[in-house]
Amino acid sequence: MSDEAPRRAPMLSLRELVDHYASLVPGFGHPLALSAFGLTVQETQIIFTHFDEDYHISRFLRFSNGEGNSYLVGGAPATHVSIDPAIRSIL
Repeated sequence: MSDEAPRRAPMLSLRELVDHYASLVPGFGHPLALSAFGLTVQETQIIFTHFDEDYHISRFLRFSNGEGNSYLVGGAPATHVSIDPAIRSIL
């Protein structure tokens, strides 16, 4: 057993997540690979599941499963996320 504490997923705020997404896509609504966020598999799954479980946030997130690294988001496989521009109304 290791003396190290388990590594916790960095908590990105919704604003940080949206800003990062917007910096990598040509416009809101375009799919972005979840791997583009530069997080570990566990961090990606925890953070996106957290946002997906919040009704006020999840209605602006669209997950899809296609080519690329697959993650479990809310128990469903996903490779990409697109964010509706209306998410700015809750930032």
